[in-house]
Amino acid sequence: MQRLTLGFAVLAATALSVTVQPAFAQNVKITPLGSHDGEFCRLDRAMVFEDPDGTRILYDAGRTVAGAEDPRLGAIDAILVSHVHGDHLGDRRIPAVNAGDCGSPDFSVSTTPNSNTVDIMIAKNAKLIMGSEMPGFFANKVKALGGDPNSVQLVRFGASRKVGGVAVTTVPAVHSNGLGGAFIEGELGEHLSAAGLTAYVGPPTGYVLSFTSGLVVYLSGDTGVTAEQETVVRRQYGAQLVVMNIGDTFTTGPTEAAFVINDLIKPASVIPSHANEVATAGGNVVAGTKTETFANAVKVPLHLPLSGRTMEFDGKGKCAAGC
Repeated sequence: MQRLTLGFAVLAATALSVTVQPAFAQNVKITPLGSHDGEFCRLDRAMVFEDPDGTRILYDAGRTVAGAEDPRLGAIDAILVSHVHGDHLGDRRIPAVNAGDCGSPDFSVSTTPNSNTVDIMIAKNAKLIMGSEMPGFFANKVKALGGDPNSVQLVRFGASRKVGGVAVTTVPAVHSNGLGGAFIEGELGEHLSAAGLTAYVGPPTGYVLSFTSGLVVYLSGDTGVTAEQETVVRRQYGAQLVVMNIGDTFTTGPTEAAFVINDLIKPASVIPSHANEVATAGGNVVAGTKTETFANAVKVPLHLPLSGRTMEFDGKGKCAAGC
């Protein structure tokens, strides 16, 4: 009788593991939304992250999302803003995917004073999540446009906020964060533009996203090398996948970014971002580019953010499909 009971217990445990394991095996989907299909182009920033529970998060909409009607967007639950520079917030945008060319996309549609980000947020009824002193400005703008100001939500460094099953926290970035006068209506905006000045809205941020699959992703935003990349991103959160800026001059260059990956964070995989160049042709890295330098310098698998092509990553940060 004891053996029979033990046998039933083993069978029950086996059945339970068969039932539970697929949920943990599900992948996080990442879709870059650049200016040109299948390429990594000069001002590509935007990415959509989809958790296994269906939560969809847009990161730095910038100029390469063709507004809220861009068919690549789908449902969006939240939008993350690393900082308010026009190429990340979206002072103008493409009228359609593939407009212009990879080195000079057609950003002919002005989105000021609202921004591409705010237009998408309101149309998608999404949350807008950011750190620093940015939420106050955006809550007022959203309210003026008929949206819900409570949808603009603050998450400061050291804290976190949930979107569906995804935990979102901000981490420090070393960069500037001045809001251009074109986003500010009235005389103040005009005076700032005339003086060549911007309105300071606090420091910029990066993000750490913790997904239900166990995957932890670091989004660098625009930054130089920081101590927190080791102490917080690696040691505290254990990020296994990094989206890393490599553009040089304005952010870390390719060799500095490689140092962050190889020596500070040590993830399982990396996706380059913010290259500020025509990084690919026909989906392949162009020789002599910063992207090639970075690819040759990092010691972990590098996956190109080819626009419109969805990559899937498992809970340990390894590419499972689409790379």
